[in-house]
Amino acid sequence: MVWKVRIVQNVPSAVMKRCLILLFSASLQAAPDFHGWSADSPRDEIRPQFSSGGKDTLIITHDSREGLDGWFQKSFEVKGGSFYRFEARRKTVGVTHLRQSCLVRIVWQDADGAGVKLDTAPEYLTPGLPIPSAEPEYPVDGPKDAEGWTLVSGVYRVPSKAARAIVELHLQWAPGGRVEWCGASLTPTEAPAPRKVRLATIHHRPSGKSPRENCVEFAPLIAEAAQKHADLVVLGETVPSANVKAKPEDLAESIPGSSTTYFADLARQHHLHLVLSLYEREAHLIYNTAVLLGPDGSLIGKYRKVSLPPGEAAKGIAPGREYPVFETAFGKVGLMVCYDGFFPEVARELTKNGAEVIAWPVWGCNPLLAQARACENHVFLVSSTFMKPEDGWMHSAIYDQGGRPIAKADTWGTVVVTEVDLSQPYHGPYNLGDFRSMIERHRPRVTNQ
Repeated sequence: MVWKVRIVQNVPSAVMKRCLILLFSASLQAAPDFHGWSADSPRDEIRPQFSSGGKDTLIITHDSREGLDGWFQKSFEVKGGSFYRFEARRKTVGVTHLRQSCLVRIVWQDADGAGVKLDTAPEYLTPGLPIPSAEPEYPVDGPKDAEGWTLVSGVYRVPSKAARAIVELHLQWAPGGRVEWCGASLTPTEAPAPRKVRLATIHHRPSGKSPRENCVEFAPLIAEAAQKHADLVVLGETVPSANVKAKPEDLAESIPGSSTTYFADLARQHHLHLVLSLYEREAHLIYNTAVLLGPDGSLIGKYRKVSLPPGEAAKGIAPGREYPVFETAFGKVGLMVCYDGFFPEVARELTKNGAEVIAWPVWGCNPLLAQARACENHVFLVSSTFMKPEDGWMHSAIYDQGGRPIAKADTWGTVVVTEVDLSQPYHGPYNLGDFRSMIERHRPRVTNQ
């Protein structure tokens, strides 16, 4: 607020002093107190209303107009190279798209207020490219409590050249909406522990002599993967029935059943996770189902193939409807099967549900789509195929978060293992930041989402 004071002649100085004191007191009362936070907006014409709900609560309210956008912000001193935890609670009224409208943004700056770069160029960048900038961080939404408060949090390593972090608490594009931000803090914390996992794919095409013999053929390969200290081993699609001359309905089995019990015993024997697909029968329905077996031999979960090619649908196979993600000792695993890879929706739904690794039994697919599914979701993807490398089609491979095949099988009977760290964010060429955390905030709106 700006006050204009006009000096009037012949007014006693004591009276003028008293007037100025009253004006100054009025200005202090009129200025909102946001407890060290300031309110900002890109333009006055889209500026929302800002208010305080108490010592730790900041409120942004939109009227009925479209496109309003504003945030509270505060500068925090930070030490370069150290780890900090951001945490705030959020409650909303009348906000339709929470993931886009109610976000937190953390911007790294040096002591002069300029942006900073990453400490070093990631090893997977093309040599010669400039070191990418350290882009803003986007804390993720956690659970909502019984009173309607959502925890928004994240742990971040401060770039070495950064001296401060600008924290922004947003409400954007929410006509008639209101958000309360409570208890926002940025505090030093310990570095998160590495989450290293050894991912493996087996490149083997069963002979098709019988369902049981198909399964048995994988036993020595699984043993080899165990010798290479694999944590997760991915086999191919419809392993028991592959190349067996019989109809799916004659080979389909229950889950748990004969084949899953056989592989569960191998998983327990070698203390590793196993993924494969098989035809599952449930009552009158048959599904192409991928299973995840645990190192104790348990059935951790199953996924029924959602995207069916015409040939499979013509055989009366039913599609699945859900995209489950399973918690394991090393991280969250999603499953998809063959034709699912031709469509971005399956891998995206798994990623939205928290998948960090997608295991993919796949008869054949365009390998460029394998790269795309990994890159567009910034997840690790493990494929196991029945195609030969010389076919120029799908590979049994492990793809990193940028879509690179970091390990690939070249011959039949090959077991490929590589170690990755799920705790490390991926910063790609011409860096957009930790894109995995940005997907939920920035992906476009679609029907019913």
